[in-house]
This record gives sequence, C-alpha cells and structure tokens, in this order.
Amino acid sequence: MSDLPEADGAASVGRPRAGKQRPVARPPAVPVEQPAVPVEQPAPAAARIRVLLVDDQALLRMGFRLVLEAEDDIEVVGEAGDGAQGVALTTALRPDVVLMDVRMPGMNGIEATERIVASGAPTRVLILTTFDLDEYAFAALRAGASGFLLKDARPAELTSAIRAVATGDAVVSPRVTRRMLEMFSGRLPAPGDVIPGEPATDPRLAQLTTREVEVLRTVAEGLSNAEIAARLFLSEATVKTHVGRILAKLEVRDRVQAVVLAYETGLVGG
Repeated sequence: MSDLPEADGAASVGRPRAGKQRPVARPPAVPVEQPAVPVEQPAPAAARIRVLLVDDQALLRMGFRLVLEAEDDIEVVGEAGDGAQGVALTTALRPDVVLMDVRMPGMNGIEATERIVASGAPTRVLILTTFDLDEYAFAALRAGASGFLLKDARPAELTSAIRAVATGDAVVSPRVTRRMLEMFSGRLPAPGDVIPGEPATDPRLAQLTTREVEVLRTVAEGLSNAEIAARLFLSEATVKTHVGRILAKLEVRDRVQAVVLAYETGLVGG
C-alpha cells in the first residue's frame, strides 16, 4: 500500500472549496404591510366675532377698540361716527355685531337699527346707552336691537354681551331690560287696545301651548333659564327648548323681542 498522500483533487471531491460556496436560493421576501400612522391635523381656528363700532365720540370708539382687540375671539372690523355711516358699513362689512350708540347727531341709533334689521342682514345690534332707563334705548329694542349695554360697563361685561348677542342670546342683564319694559309698558301701542294683565287674544300668542305661555311670562319678568327652571320645576334644557320654540312660533329674533311682544300684546304689563 502506498504511503503517498491523496491528490488534492481527490480529497476535494464533493466538497466546495473554501471561498467558493454556492449561493443558497432564498424565497422572495414578502412585503409586510405597515399600519398607517395617523397624521394629526391642526385644529381649525375658531371664527372670530366681527364687530362694528358706531359712536359719534372718537375717544369712546378708541376705548372700546382697545378692550375688544385684547380678546382672541373678537375683532373690530370698522368704525362709524353716525348712524348713516353705520348702516353703510354694516352693508359693506357684514359684521356679526354692531355696537351702536343710541343718541347721535344726524341719523340716531334707533333709525340705524331699524334699517339694519329691515335689510334682513344677520347682523345683531347691541345698543349703547348712558342711562339704564333710557327711552331711546327702549325704542331701539323695539326697532329690533338684541339688547342694550351701559357705556360705563366693565370690560368683562362688554365682551360677554357681545358674545351673547353674537350667538343669538339676550344681552347682559335681563333685569335691567325688565325695568325698562315696565317703565314704558303703559305707552306701548297694543293691538286692539288690549289691557295689560287681561287675557291676551293676539293671534301670535294663540300658537303657543299653555306651558309656552307660562315660560314666556317668566321670560318677560327678566328671569334667566336657571331661574325659570327653578320656578317651574323643569330642567334648564327643557326651558331652553321651550324658549327656542317660543321664538320660532312668534318669529322673533331673540328673547328681548319676545319680551317686547309680551308687553305689546298685553300678556304681561305693569
């Protein structure tokens, strides 16, 4: 037997040489579907309440502007020095709320309010007055204003009133409105000379249910929804529903106009 080592070729039969390994076939990779990652979108900015200032005193307008422009949700879109200019700017700028002085030279706040309301614009009018028992302010309410505010009101009261009016609510202090209505109710021209306190027969009131008439009387007293709910043993949500239906049936813009109608028809009175 030979002692010679096997040839290199014989020793490597059937074995791949170092560094010459064959690639191993692998199955194709299956793509793994990754779950979609939601992308957070920035919340849309809330619409700001657009306010038009109408007052013949430039200093007062400047003061109101400084107060209102400090609020993130309110912007002053224009100023007018009299009622005629206020009506024109309301048509051009379409503000949400007009802060209207009631006593101005030329066209006063009453006539300006009548024209704005008659135009059918959704703009709400908030009357500015010096005295809480101002007959001019009451006349403006009857002309369609959504309420009134004293000129010496605190900044928080002013901004709160503007927000309330912009959302279609009554303004600031319903009790002050009640005092005005009681003061002038004897002079209101009621249809058919209805005597205040006697059963009202106005056809507009005939649409209301007994409960709605009861709620309207309490609204005319100047009570808030919470106070009405406590008196009538209802929830505030139910009272709010009743008030909404009353406004719709009577076709009035807001609570203030409903109160005026209640006095005009003789449903309530002094």
